[in-house]
Amino acid sequence: MNGMTIGVTEQPKAARVPSASKIWLKAIELTARIETLPGRLFADVVDDWAQRQPDRVALVADDASLGYEGLSKRINRYARWARSAGVAKGDTVALIMPNGIDYVAAWLGISRVGGVVALINTKLVGQSVAHCIDVAKPAQIIVAHELTKALDSASPHLKTEAKVWTHGDARGGRAIDVALAALDDGPLSPDERGDVTINDRALLIYTSGTTGLPKAASISHRRILNWGFWFAGLTGATPQDRLYDCLPLFHSVGGIVAPCSMLAAGGSVVVAEKFSASNFWPEIVRHDCTLFQYIGELCRYLLKAPPSEYENRHRLRLVCGNGLRGDIWEDFQARFAIPRILEFYAATEGNFSLFNVEGQPGAIGRIPPLLAHRFPASLAKLDPDSGVPLRNAEGFCIPCARGEAGEAIGRIGTADAGGGRFEGYTEASETEKKILRDVFAKGDAWFRTGDLMRLDDKGFFHFVDRIGDTFRWKGENVATSEVNDAVRDFTGVIDATTYGVGIPGTDGRAGMSAIVVNEGFDVAALPVHLAQRLPAYARPVFMRISRELDATETFKQKKGELAREGFDPGTISDPLFMLDPKTGAYVALDAKTYTQINEGTIRL
Repeated sequence: MNGMTIGVTEQPKAARVPSASKIWLKAIELTARIETLPGRLFADVVDDWAQRQPDRVALVADDASLGYEGLSKRINRYARWARSAGVAKGDTVALIMPNGIDYVAAWLGISRVGGVVALINTKLVGQSVAHCIDVAKPAQIIVAHELTKALDSASPHLKTEAKVWTHGDARGGRAIDVALAALDDGPLSPDERGDVTINDRALLIYTSGTTGLPKAASISHRRILNWGFWFAGLTGATPQDRLYDCLPLFHSVGGIVAPCSMLAAGGSVVVAEKFSASNFWPEIVRHDCTLFQYIGELCRYLLKAPPSEYENRHRLRLVCGNGLRGDIWEDFQARFAIPRILEFYAATEGNFSLFNVEGQPGAIGRIPPLLAHRFPASLAKLDPDSGVPLRNAEGFCIPCARGEAGEAIGRIGTADAGGGRFEGYTEASETEKKILRDVFAKGDAWFRTGDLMRLDDKGFFHFVDRIGDTFRWKGENVATSEVNDAVRDFTGVIDATTYGVGIPGTDGRAGMSAIVVNEGFDVAALPVHLAQRLPAYARPVFMRISRELDATETFKQKKGELAREGFDPGTISDPLFMLDPKTGAYVALDAKTYTQINEGTIRL
């Protein structure tokens, strides 16, 4: 395969890491030009590199690769297809395709001429697909040949009428491959480009939908450029870099941050079909990657995997991502010989981000003093029961003290006016729900992240939990993320998710963990382990041993249905256990015990 190296065994020499201030300044320098050239889109960035290094690999997958010149031409074909299909500025095209080279080329080309591309989750079926399509209201749908059944399953529920084009099969009556082949791939004329600017919407990216239905977040061309160049600066990306991307391309990190950070710098992106713990390190070595993009659970899965002969034969210089928890940070870095970790915090629709360029284990980042005036962020105290921000006598929100958990919020505005842009969703009502008004001054507006964080004495932010996931038990707040960390670290536990369940006659909610285990799991030894990691009130009262846990494609747990099912052995076929209040051991939970708990005979 073009540009690939097989079996690299030489470890990289220790690279000199620039100071934190230099890293920040590089990111600022690369993004400063965006506002001065409002007509320059990310497709133009690809064109520039195509002129400078036409043959350097831009995108590579197992079945194909494209150099920068080839990618530029492919983008132009998709742009002309959009125009030929009658896609006007602001019209939406839904994209239902697996990870691959054409995915990136398609949305870059269609958005270049004013189309808005809705990136549909390829794992959804039926009503879920119909909801995402109806929210976007596309006039055209591009669906991979192998995913047509998923689209067919949505048909009975769809309210939107759209023309459907198939990708990957030239035999259909509306095969986009045939249409693309008939189009010119040369540079677009000014008339073809139209008046598209960085202010215009380019993409719709859906929230993960861990609770409720996904919302479609509006992503402008400005946002794409900012993400690409900002991360190119923070990672120090160069044309010699090769980034491994095994995250879904329909999400912001895998689909925009990862590829655009490399393409902005003239580097190469290795697009994997999906994450595989067994294939991960052989692929990193086979493609000679110098970076990879992670999310926290990916790192945890790699740590749980058996040793690979390839895991220390790589040439990685940096890994970049979000959600790497402090309890596994140092073990992960040491086992896999990772020279540098760039952890960050961001939300697809959010208006501020945090970056841990110093590599502080367990921290999700900070806002350096030189950027504090541009991107104000704060932590607001919340009512522990309702999740509503607390207000003082004057009606303003109350900022948290150091070490105190509160909701992270970011002031809405523009960078020069002391704030970050919030582009909202397709539904105005959903947009308004994320805005907190009259926060610290009359008339101000702040974006609600929905995330609980705390600030340490060094100015680093630490993730605590999602609002709504944290629950109260025995008068104390229980952070499900911290319970998960402790449970997952027990021998034999492959995965875990924690949630609160109601018990008649008690205040708050009792903790319950659903876990997936292997043959090494010993429930009798679990209480001793948890006692070393968690206070008594945070230890799960109930345990459920499941075959698998439902999760989003970015490994975020879907726990709503689990919480609704509770701990009733009459409706749950999985083995259930209860923490015996007398012995402190986990004992089997049967129908008789369940009845006694609900009647108050057994007090937990």
